[in-house]
Amino acid sequence: MDGVPDLRSAPAIPRSRSIDRLLAGLQAGTLGTLWMLAWMGLSAVWQRRSFWAPENLMANALHPRGEIAADFQWSSLSGLAVYVLIYGALGAVFAFLAGRHATRQARITLLALLFALAWYYFSFHLLWKTVAPAITFLHPERATVTGHVIYGLILSRFAAYLPRQARISEGTPALETPADLAPKT
Repeated sequence: MDGVPDLRSAPAIPRSRSIDRLLAGLQAGTLGTLWMLAWMGLSAVWQRRSFWAPENLMANALHPRGEIAADFQWSSLSGLAVYVLIYGALGAVFAFLAGRHATRQARITLLALLFALAWYYFSFHLLWKTVAPAITFLHPERATVTGHVIYGLILSRFAAYLPRQARISEGTPALETPADLAPKT
């Protein structure tokens, strides 16, 4: 087709730029955060608590008035924002560091899982214990650990959010578009 460059005959471009990796990690980290919070919310409902319990606990770090909301309130949005901000930034850092070297997906998945679980143990057992002790004492540990595993699994797929040219240069399989499948004349 006219006007559509043939990327298969183009010279290989260098590894993805740092900004591409950061943005891909931010996107994967944010998506992983939302899935993690969905899991933690559903498990809170199964435990006969509010779906918004994780966000309300995190909001308590910003609004330490001594009372933790039982259901959705405007302060729940601040807890959600804290989760998205922290875990999105962690995703960007992970993708920046892990995307610097060409490695197999299995190794990146393992590294992302270890990264997510290390962050969980650091933040919930050390950081929040001093900043906001209510988070440490009131979070359900099993559901939170499982949520971090979900976060790590989704974060490990950050390369899927790289621009198409960067995925091709790094050896990550890119989705073929109908223009790629059209016969060349």
